[in-house]
Amino acid sequence: MPRRITKTQSGTHQALKNTSYESLIASWLMQDGWQVFLPVLDHGHKTDLLISDGPQFFRIQVKSFLNRGKSQQIQNSWAPNKIDYVVFFARNGGWGVIVPAFEERQRKLKHEEHRRFQPSRRDFLKQFHLI
Repeated sequence: MPRRITKTQSGTHQALKNTSYESLIASWLMQDGWQVFLPVLDHGHKTDLLISDGPQFFRIQVKSFLNRGKSQQIQNSWAPNKIDYVVFFARNGGWGVIVPAFEERQRKLKHEEHRRFQPSRRDFLKQFHLI
């Protein structure tokens, strides 16, 4: 069995984790019938995934965060770019949140427009369809 013997630097490790969240979302959306496009270079555009059902396109940003409780605020780190949805994964919890992009500087994580999901294809897609 192969075994990794080199140490991964912390910045590289975080980039690998973030990319794995993007890949997971892409996989779930493809299984739901969406066309999924991965930008070759997303520098400055804040688009991790571009999805389409044919006539429509939506831009998605994927983020992870440390859960710090019920009154936690999330920062708008995508402005002024046009993003349609942001998917947040709690790194220290087994859940995530689908957020329609907002224009405020910050917003409560527990906002009425946000859809919380368990990290499974079925629950993610159920909440995604309700957004």
